[in-house]
Amino acid sequence: MKDLKYLNRYLFKYKYYLILGLLFVAISNFFVIIPGQLVRNALNLVMDNISLHRMMAGMPDQSAVFGGVINSSVIIYGVSILVMAFLRGFFLFMVRQTIIAMSRHIEFDLKNEIYAHYQSLPTTFYRRNNTGDLMARISEDVSKVRMYLGPAIMYGLNMLVLFIMLIPYMFSINAKLTLYALLPLPVLSLSIYFVNNIINRRSERIQKSLSDLSTFVQEAFSGIRVIKSFAREEDSLNNLKKQSTIYRDRSLKLTRVQALFFPLILSLIGLSTILTIFVGGSEVLKGQLTFGNIAEFVMYVQLLTWPVTSLGWITSIIQRAAASQKRINEFLFTKNDILSEKQLETPVTGQLAFERVTFKYEDSGIVALKDISFNIESGESVAIIGGTGSGKSTLANLICRMFDVSEGAIKIDGQNIRDYKIPYIRRQIGYVPQDVFLFSDSIRNNIAFGSDDVSETAMLEASKQADLHENIINFEHGYDTVLGERGITLSGGQKQRVSIARAIVRNPKILILDDSLSAVDTKTENAILNALKGVMENKTSIIISHRISSAKLADKILVLNDGEIAEAGTHDQLMEKTGAYFDLYNKQLAGEETS
Repeated sequence: MKDLKYLNRYLFKYKYYLILGLLFVAISNFFVIIPGQLVRNALNLVMDNISLHRMMAGMPDQSAVFGGVINSSVIIYGVSILVMAFLRGFFLFMVRQTIIAMSRHIEFDLKNEIYAHYQSLPTTFYRRNNTGDLMARISEDVSKVRMYLGPAIMYGLNMLVLFIMLIPYMFSINAKLTLYALLPLPVLSLSIYFVNNIINRRSERIQKSLSDLSTFVQEAFSGIRVIKSFAREEDSLNNLKKQSTIYRDRSLKLTRVQALFFPLILSLIGLSTILTIFVGGSEVLKGQLTFGNIAEFVMYVQLLTWPVTSLGWITSIIQRAAASQKRINEFLFTKNDILSEKQLETPVTGQLAFERVTFKYEDSGIVALKDISFNIESGESVAIIGGTGSGKSTLANLICRMFDVSEGAIKIDGQNIRDYKIPYIRRQIGYVPQDVFLFSDSIRNNIAFGSDDVSETAMLEASKQADLHENIINFEHGYDTVLGERGITLSGGQKQRVSIARAIVRNPKILILDDSLSAVDTKTENAILNALKGVMENKTSIIISHRISSAKLADKILVLNDGEIAEAGTHDQLMEKTGAYFDLYNKQLAGEETS
């Protein structure tokens, strides 16, 4: 239970639901015990009147006395039992409206807490964990925990309260009959526990098969164009059949185990009932009990059956919930190492300095940047050129503080970037990532995503500066066009331009374009860069690219090679050096002439 202790704070938060639920459980059990006593009294009354009827044999009032007493008594007892049933049903409803409602409230709070914590964790966390695992912990694991907070607690309290109320009463009537009546019930509980564990293990295997099947189908639908292009429909179908066969076979194995569940319960309940009637009958013959007591005990045995049966089920639920909460705790106890030291929110002009910055990826051990130093004045534009793996995108992520430097320091306006409040400093940066991500929403909302309050005029202006406006107005619904998953409705170039518009609409102090024009042709690239000249005038701009054409507009160019600055200067200065930049320029120029 140590992993489940984390949930005690929520149980305390919703303690009034729990207290009321316990009260309603006790009341509902009171109304379920009383009918047994009514049945006993009714049956004893009938048996006594039958004896009286026999004693009055031959007397003129025999039938009248017997019939009047029986009819009136049966009606009273019958109505009383019916009222008790309605009252029990009402309070059972109230039990669910408190305890089950409590579990739903906690589920809601826990999911929100996990999601909020996910968002607070650094990028390194997402490099170590895949999306499927993150989703499983916030959905399936939380659902298993809710089963402990709701049904397990509810049935556990019901069993405990019923035992406290009923078992002593049964012993007070006849201890011997009580022991024999309860004898099969522990065996029933243990049997259910073991069978339920087998069911759970096989259910988990089925869940994994279903997950694999869903992943396969989703991947097939996402890549349907590739499958059709290579005419691999038949192979895809055969692979699906293999996955489906595994799922079918595991489901059949589960069905065979589940087939034992109810026969096992019924056989042990039947054994308990037989023992009750046999031992009870012996006690009646000795004059220790009445026929009404036997009927009462049979009802109580039936009443205890489900709570005892649920004991094994509850134990299994708690085990699964503990395992799930342990997985949840692993993430909840993961600390964010990207923290602000002074929580500064001072105005930013955009002056940027790298002072002997070295960065190493902890998970892979790769040193992406090595002793990098440079300055960018406020309003200055700098282009960073380099090949794949040279450290360009890492540099951009460090400015956005997705990672912290391993050595050295990054300063904005002379202040260490670690001193600024993280959300505040990120709001000062307009970042266009290399891997564009658009949401399944309208183009308008995708452009306005990074800002709290964007006017229509500002949104349209940003769209024009990104050379996107003419494309959008040709769509049937214009800016209200809803994009497909990850923006699949748009072409690669259009997606990049939406991302650029999203960055510049917030009017940031620092603008970072991380190879954001790779999916557009040279003509569109020039049009976008010319439009961005006005935007970049009062902003510190960093243009990361592998294209020389993107670097020409910059005031300064840095050439990265294997995490180090190989060259630095203006376009003309670097061309005069006839070094790495010169070679790259000639290669790209030759490539353009060839194309």
